Amino acid sequence: MRLKALLALTALAILPALPASADTGTRLAAPPDSLFVQYSGSFLMIPVANISINAVWPGETYSATATFQSGGLLRWFDDTNIEAGVSGYVRDGGLDPWRYQHLNHASGKGRIVAVHFEDGMAVPDINPPFGSMGDPAASDEDRTGAIDPISGILNMMLSAPMAANGEPCSGSVPIFDGRARYNLRLENGGMSEVSTRAYRGAALVCRAYVEPISGYEEGKRPTEEDTNRPVTIWMAQQGEIWVPVRYRANTRIGNLTISATHLRVGG
Repeated sequence: MRLKALLALTALAILPALPASADTGTRLAAPPDSLFVQYSGSFLMIPVANISINAVWPGETYSATATFQSGGLLRWFDDTNIEAGVSGYVRDGGLDPWRYQHLNHASGKGRIVAVHFEDGMAVPDINPPFGSMGDPAASDEDRTGAIDPISGILNMMLSAPMAANGEPCSGSVPIFDGRARYNLRLENGGMSEVSTRAYRGAALVCRAYVEPISGYEEGKRPTEEDTNRPVTIWMAQQGEIWVPVRYRANTRIGNLTISATHLRVGG
């Protein structure tokens, strides 16, 4: 997997989604008025990316944006400036997205990758269309029950990280990003201390493994070597919600670390 692809995947998708519902045994916390987290990514101690998540919950709805901008060494591989957004409804069982979209301003193609959620199915709306939706493309069955990456992040933050079996950070989560359909398989790593510019203290450690399903172009599907390497996430409790404050991925060419530099909940 290319370095840029891994970074983008970490920023917008690898973050584990833990849906809050009666089926999973989790509890949905009351959303704060707002949330802002900014991250800085580094590769072999060299800064390579800036990432941010900004969300608001005005009553029974929510909206959020996430940005990913490459810099430094990473621009030698592939320049990226992604802006993603989602809007939806706050339900008793968790966040219910209505529309998700993202745009890579640096690509020069002006392509808007959007996903509408209709009757429990994620439906892509790509303009201009991709030349290929993958081989095989994500089917209706693949996309039924899948969620977008940002709603997955926010659902995780609002949920006590507990599955029905009592094991934190376990199970599998279906993700669809407009073309790729994959699962995130979660494993509990226990509690650990973590230190970033935005947070220092105890954190819950989760390991996320990518399980590709469909929607990958030839030569871009993650290899078995890629899928055997988890992304490790440290989640810090802030009041009733849990916020990822550090990500670390062991790639074939070195360690990638993304750490929170600014964190604001409410206010």
